[in-house]
Amino acid sequence: MSKDIVYSCYAARSREGEQFVEEHVFSYQISGTVTFYDGQQTQVFNEGEFRLCRRNKLLKFFKQPPENGDFKTIAVYLDETTLRNFAMEFGYTVNKPVDTETVIALKPDPLLQSYITSLQPYEKLNGPGNENLIAVKRKEAILLLLKVNPALKDVLFDFTAPGKIDLEAFMQQNYHFNVEMKRFAYLTGRSLATFKRDFEKIFHTSPSRWLQQKRLQEAYYLIKEKGRKTSDVYLEVGFEDLSHFSFAFKKAFGIAPSMLV
Repeated sequence: MSKDIVYSCYAARSREGEQFVEEHVFSYQISGTVTFYDGQQTQVFNEGEFRLCRRNKLLKFFKQPPENGDFKTIAVYLDETTLRNFAMEFGYTVNKPVDTETVIALKPDPLLQSYITSLQPYEKLNGPGNENLIAVKRKEAILLLLKVNPALKDVLFDFTAPGKIDLEAFMQQNYHFNVEMKRFAYLTGRSLATFKRDFEKIFHTSPSRWLQQKRLQEAYYLIKEKGRKTSDVYLEVGFEDLSHFSFAFKKAFGIAPSMLV
């Protein structure tokens, strides 16, 4: 099912993970705190704050519920088709693509607050038969975002695919994101075949081998030098599974990560 208007509510425990942001996402922090890390910058959003996550970006997140409460957010997904249709209807064009933060903090505004309040009845309308109602609320979100921050037009209506960039610099910055190889290829402006070919020319090994070695080296440093716990490190450096991480670590360094002192 496609994402339209999504309420997130987690019981009183923290959650962390990462994602490839495929579409622009306008969201509001109802309760709790979320921390984002895009490989360069860390941003924290607290209760009552608005944000816009940009498409085609990699993000790690840590969601922290309030004391004795639940973590709650509401998000409106602004897909490319909706934005293209909106731009055509209202005559919007991009003056010049802009390079802003991965997550754009939006100033509080009565119009945005009123809009978020109006979304509550839509929580259960994401099913079939309600597409037109959801489309109206999406269009309203775009209109309001442009009203309170006109400069967002150069973000929302930039439909260009990522251009070819410095592969080595990108991978050194983003190796800890556990995403499919085709995502790395796309974000560096390459086909998968070209990405693999260029990668081996630069690093003299395959992407999968380099990624594992790089992640294990970082894990070793965090555990040995920083005193971090194995259970906290494996996700941070890009492993999905603790047992796989422990097996690969012991194979690489001859010692289990839990025994490293």
